[in-house]
Amino acid sequence: MTTSNDPDTIAFYDAEADTYAAKTRDVDLPPSFLRLVTALPPGGHVLDLGSGDGHYAHAFEARGFEVTAMDASAGLAAIASRNLRKPVRVARFDELEDVAEFDAVWAHASLHHAPLEALPDAIARIHRSLRPGGIFHMSVKTGKTAGRDRLGRFYSYPSRSAIDHALTHAGTWAETDFQTTHREGYDGVATDWIILFARKA
Repeated sequence: MTTSNDPDTIAFYDAEADTYAAKTRDVDLPPSFLRLVTALPPGGHVLDLGSGDGHYAHAFEARGFEVTAMDASAGLAAIASRNLRKPVRVARFDELEDVAEFDAVWAHASLHHAPLEALPDAIARIHRSLRPGGIFHMSVKTGKTAGRDRLGRFYSYPSRSAIDHALTHAGTWAETDFQTTHREGYDGVATDWIILFARKA
């Protein structure tokens, strides 16, 4: 893979967009979402990076935040655009070009689809897109060797050390906080997860 997104994974989400959106529509908001909401300035601008059907983007908007939604899957982006009633960017992680635009980047269950060698560049682009003091949230599956799940989606399963390396490459952070959890994914398989909160210096 030479880009930050695997074409077969994007093709899966395009083909399964309606089914995926229907299954995730009623997912409860995780504690990390509520933590981010309380840390944001009123009306802050959030980038939902890997926005899927727009579930989280809609939840941010319902709480008064400005949201930019972005996903590499044109199928999911089309559903999100209808749900949000506004355009959704169709773009890969390595096509994020914004500079000091966002108060937060919400990358929930998305960056683990990037190969490990692409993670430093992706997080550097996220760092650049944040305003000073902006918050980066990431949740990724971890604890396995990079490969495909039973649905054919690619996962890099980044380790804590790989994420630390990418953060250091990206720029200066005022703080970083790691948590771990174990939960079931869309494929019905329970997996270890890393949850990161990082604040740009």
